[in-house]
Amino acid sequence: MLEIHAFIDVEDVEAGAAFYTQALGLTVRRRMTARWIELEGGAIPVHVLGGRPAEFEAGEALLRRDFGRHWTPVHLDFIVEDLPPAVERAVAAGGLLEGEADHPGYFKMASFSDPFGNGFDLIELYPGGYEAIAADQA
Repeated sequence: MLEIHAFIDVEDVEAGAAFYTQALGLTVRRRMTARWIELEGGAIPVHVLGGRPAEFEAGEALLRRDFGRHWTPVHLDFIVEDLPPAVERAVAAGGLLEGEADHPGYFKMASFSDPFGNGFDLIELYPGGYEAIAADQA
């Protein structure tokens, strides 16, 4: 199976790690470098990269990033058991609630930006969830 990791660029790595641990209940697994913290507690590891530098040191390698096509922003969906308390926790941690939607029979969603401008959604699936959407489209 292909292993997938999520990387989130923020200005301040400590503030970024604090936000995602407080907002989502993730925990620090390890500190890779002064600008790179790996979080765990989800289905995939979440890496927080601080400073958004054009050059990023990864061990002995120096990566050059131009934030063009490859480094474009993405958003992550975090599936939660109960949306209202998850929204409260994300707001208390500094997330900005940008909108909410309810798709009866499928899912309820709250759209956020983190304190660094990255988008993410909190989603509570109804019974059947994504499978129900796919079945209805078939």
